[in-house]
Amino acid sequence: MKLVTLFTSALLTTALSAQTTVTVTTGPANAVQTFYSLQNGVQTSVPLAEWDLAFEITGFTGSILVNTTKGMQVYKAPYAVEQWSMLDTTGLAASWTATHNSDLTWSSGALNQGLTANEFDLGWGVYNMITHTVVGDSLFVLKLANGAWKKLRIDGLATSTYSFTWANIDGTNEQTGELNKALFTGRNFGYFSLENNTILDREPATTNWDLLFTKYIAFVPTAYGVAGVLHNKNTQVLQVDGVDPSSAEWWGGAFSADINTIGYDWKTFNMTTFEYEYAQDRTYFVQDRVGNIWKLIFTAYGGGATGDMTFTQELVSATSIEENAAQGTVLVYPNPVRDGQAQLVIDLPASSAVLSVIDLSGKLVLQEQLTGLNGLSLRTVGVSGLDQGLYIARVEANGVSITARLVIE
Repeated sequence: MKLVTLFTSALLTTALSAQTTVTVTTGPANAVQTFYSLQNGVQTSVPLAEWDLAFEITGFTGSILVNTTKGMQVYKAPYAVEQWSMLDTTGLAASWTATHNSDLTWSSGALNQGLTANEFDLGWGVYNMITHTVVGDSLFVLKLANGAWKKLRIDGLATSTYSFTWANIDGTNEQTGELNKALFTGRNFGYFSLENNTILDREPATTNWDLLFTKYIAFVPTAYGVAGVLHNKNTQVLQVDGVDPSSAEWWGGAFSADINTIGYDWKTFNMTTFEYEYAQDRTYFVQDRVGNIWKLIFTAYGGGATGDMTFTQELVSATSIEENAAQGTVLVYPNPVRDGQAQLVIDLPASSAVLSVIDLSGKLVLQEQLTGLNGLSLRTVGVSGLDQGLYIARVEANGVSITARLVIE
């Protein structure tokens, strides 16, 4: 019986695509948001400034984003919802704090900040467990990008419909709006323009994109507009630093759900040369919505003149392709290794192979050429120079890569 039938936990990955260079644009002055699929390229590009509010369609957080990136300001007013007619902006400049969307998650918009200890508080309203509705309990003051000041309240979320009211600060020109989640099935957000009193369907289906190239508000440490890359829900990213990108690996790394893991800081602006510089030892691995792993290295940014962001991408693991474990298996024993000698049992249809040992940061820490292989083979590898911890042992031959965990104590 082959070892593959005994040790089914061994992971097999195959080199699946050549490295390609891609340029995605956010347009001059970063005026465009571009939704990008690693598998299928650009899905759509839409004007960043066309929306004011974005309402979360799925989940239980009731996230409401505000487009502060285009120059809007939003403040949670120190008034009860019953004081709608009394609200004014006295004290705003001195003591009110502007709020922004989180740059870590899509599920915490500018209207969701300042939560109380109540676990059902969404920031703009409170969820009722009996009626399964959210009733608005907060008032907000907005400065629109056109300079107009407005007051806003989210009246509620019931039967899958958000309802909201806005007016001039003095109460004139009061208007109401609704956004039905059913109109945006399969999307993350439905959008609304307060300036134009218009509902907008502007983003692709959630299943059709991985990365959003855009200008957004980051905290560096205070709120500041930056140009960069955010990732979709159900997409995760691993950042590997301190390793030459040509040898960086993803095995054993901890992927992050923080949507700004790629973010903006793959580039820095040199104030002496007035040119952008790029991290030479940084690699991103993106796990897309179906589990494929892509290797990305960012190489250029056109600045506000073009908004172009250039990177290389390479598919390094595809779960959508049936992984044929019969191609090979590697087993480490004893595991953990305690005497500085790891025994590898290798079942691979090749006469020679390359053994690589990679630490959890993705750094290559040991590499050896293995020769004289013939089907089922045993090799001893000295690991006494490695620190205690978890590693990945990878054996490659003829385009096939097989891996196993290696624990050193």
